[in-house]
Amino acid sequence: MRVPDRRLVSPWRRGTLAALAGALPVLAFPAPSLWWFAYASLVPWILLARSAPSGRRAAYDGWCGGFGFMLAMHHWLLPNLHVFLLVLAALLGALWAPWAWLVRRFLAGTPSGGRVLAALLVLPSGWLAIELVRSWQGLGGPWGMLGASQWQVTAALRLASVGGVWLLSFLVVALNVAFAVLTALPRARIPAVAGLVATAATASAAWVWSPRPETDSQVRIAVVQPGVVGGTDSGGRRFAREEQLTRELAGRHVDLVVWGESSVGFDLGRRPDLARRITALSRETGADILVNVDARRSDRPGIYKSSILVGPDGPTGDRYDKMRLVPFGEYIPARSLLGWATSVGRAADEDRRRGTEQVVMNAGHGLHIGPLVCFETAFPDMTRHLAEDGADVLVGQSSTSTFQRSWAPEQHASLAALRAAETGRPMVHATLTGVSAVYGPSGERIGPWLGTDASATRVYEVPLATGVTPYVRFGDWPAQVSLLVLSALCLTEGARAVRLRRGSPVPHAPRVHTVHESPAHPGH
Repeated sequence: MRVPDRRLVSPWRRGTLAALAGALPVLAFPAPSLWWFAYASLVPWILLARSAPSGRRAAYDGWCGGFGFMLAMHHWLLPNLHVFLLVLAALLGALWAPWAWLVRRFLAGTPSGGRVLAALLVLPSGWLAIELVRSWQGLGGPWGMLGASQWQVTAALRLASVGGVWLLSFLVVALNVAFAVLTALPRARIPAVAGLVATAATASAAWVWSPRPETDSQVRIAVVQPGVVGGTDSGGRRFAREEQLTRELAGRHVDLVVWGESSVGFDLGRRPDLARRITALSRETGADILVNVDARRSDRPGIYKSSILVGPDGPTGDRYDKMRLVPFGEYIPARSLLGWATSVGRAADEDRRRGTEQVVMNAGHGLHIGPLVCFETAFPDMTRHLAEDGADVLVGQSSTSTFQRSWAPEQHASLAALRAAETGRPMVHATLTGVSAVYGPSGERIGPWLGTDASATRVYEVPLATGVTPYVRFGDWPAQVSLLVLSALCLTEGARAVRLRRGSPVPHAPRVHTVHESPAHPGH
């Protein structure tokens, strides 16, 4: 990409170009899913920031690019949040301002080989710092992490088992920096090529040396997807459809049946008749059924979203209450200040209540499952903790019916591949209306997806694996290393500033000329 002469580009036009450049990486995610495009998608943004006439202008380019990235990544929320999505994109987009400033700091002009090599380390570290900040649940969570675009690349999934999605993001940004240097800085091609070689060597070493999950058995897990059920009494009619589909599993020797998020719209304590009907289904199928209740609880105040396991003798007592809620969708942060969001979009009228701890459930047949609810499958630390606690299978119960004709269902389904690869545990992603999917312990897809037009049940042969991946053992170490790199940069820049201040010449005061009176001629 040839960046126009910065003297000929108006600030507004430059800001628009930055926003468009920031939006480009979204094409690497589902539904377009041009995963290979991720390796060069940041190049226009990088070239624009390095050409900025000042550090302040580069930071503004970063802000505009961040706005474009966040808006494009979450564009399917516009029907729900309306203008509030623009406000959120503008606020979160500011996280990229320091990153773009660093781009100009290291790549402006004709940088030396040392500066280019430093950029290959510092700029990916800066990007990971941004992803770390916005991964906080209160800011919307880690949806759209750059490394998540590689969910269907076998080599990338192996790397995810070593350093999680964090390592993938780091390497993707490093590749973009190298390609930007090769494009715009011919004299710095040697360090750029060295960076590409180092990235390839890292990926190859992980491919050869990272431990592979050892599969020793398999289980049969059924996913029940009722499809879109609208109109009045949708909760009752959805339950009847789920009941009908589950009954078809009788005699198929399944080990577990999974229903989607909000598959039961009534508290089972208040509706023992529904509990009895699910119990009867468990007896007919010979398997425990994991349902998800979205209702006001009978034993404590407030509305909860809860994964509940029901066996042939009734609810087993295993229950998981959703811990990380969707901002505005399930609660409104600082409702006293931001409660007006309910008047401009479909924000939560009442805050859901949070659970307090993750739960591993015994589903019988020697099978231990770790449930997550919807949005939580985007958080790599949650599946990592479930794997540490002994889960054999990770189960995500979701519903994206509000965003049925958008990119959201496929984006959400793709996250389970990364969570499986990171932990070395298979993952089932069960939804009400699609896309439902199952992945093996290496992140490989098992069987076909149940798309957004399906109302069906499907049985999957799911391999079980043993062993501990490096990511489960060592956690988010790429993010921690990146913070150390940025800390070292801050110390180095601070020391450099001190040296410059101490080494600068001290300005001399002008010499004062005094007039000495001559004793022979007083007054002259």
